[in-house]
Amino acid sequence: MGTKTKYTQRIKSEARRLGFLSCGISKAEFLEEEAPRLEKWLNQNMHGQMQYMENHFDKRLDPTKLVEGSKSVISLLLNYFPSESQKDPEAPKISKYAYGTDYHFVIKDKLKQLLHFIREEIGEVHGRAFVDSAPVLDKAWAAKSGLGWIGKNSNLLTQQVGSYYFIAELIVDLDLEYDTAVTDHCGTCTACIDACPTQAIVEPYVVDGSKCISYFTIELKEEIPASYKGQFDNWMFGCDVCQDVCPWNRFSKSHNEPLFNPTPELLEMTKKDWQEITQEVFSAIFQKSAVKRTKFSGLHRNIRFLED
Repeated sequence: MGTKTKYTQRIKSEARRLGFLSCGISKAEFLEEEAPRLEKWLNQNMHGQMQYMENHFDKRLDPTKLVEGSKSVISLLLNYFPSESQKDPEAPKISKYAYGTDYHFVIKDKLKQLLHFIREEIGEVHGRAFVDSAPVLDKAWAAKSGLGWIGKNSNLLTQQVGSYYFIAELIVDLDLEYDTAVTDHCGTCTACIDACPTQAIVEPYVVDGSKCISYFTIELKEEIPASYKGQFDNWMFGCDVCQDVCPWNRFSKSHNEPLFNPTPELLEMTKKDWQEITQEVFSAIFQKSAVKRTKFSGLHRNIRFLED
């Protein structure tokens, strides 16, 4: 067994030990196919007010501009599918990924451990960890690394486990064995396109981010346009519709990461509880949650929008 194979196997088995669902590796090089797609998407203003999407165009497409001398992109998936969901069927809904502790912290910690392991085992390796907070096209890298294919709802889909997982990367200056992409298994299915409450999936594989419920409830800082009244399917933070209806998510299994478990109060809250939520309750329930991103004022705005 060559050293490249040995290192690759060790990294993958350590990733499994740390709780990652899967690990795939691809060559750190310019994303040729993604460049025109990203440019077109930005030119059509499908990013709405997410101005940060326009920044660092080159870095988004070329990992060697993020990590000097990088040779490999190690892509990792971490399951977040919960075993329970909100109890009151009439309560405003929160996207499943935001039930527990903010994934940025949980995954960053695991990535640091993985990078530490690589340095211990292999020696001086230069690398950086990324959890959707830097200009990295994580779905494109995960697909290139054979972890799934990008579906018609623009999420990464995997035959065995669906799509309820986070994607993260380590970009390192280490030569490893590279995986190959898998084929697309969406077939003629249009479940996600048909079910999207705001018709944000404008054509197969293209999501207009500026029409997505997740964009309105998390990214948009001003008032939600009145023309979308009654179209939010009761979502107050994020939206899981295109994942909930995806046939591949029949295979989702509950995660086993204690930090992703929600506070019991979150699941118990009724429609009335949400309507009467105070800053104190918000702070207590979402102390370590990704929901903090929208702030109390943002969540309050979203709940009001669902009511009127």
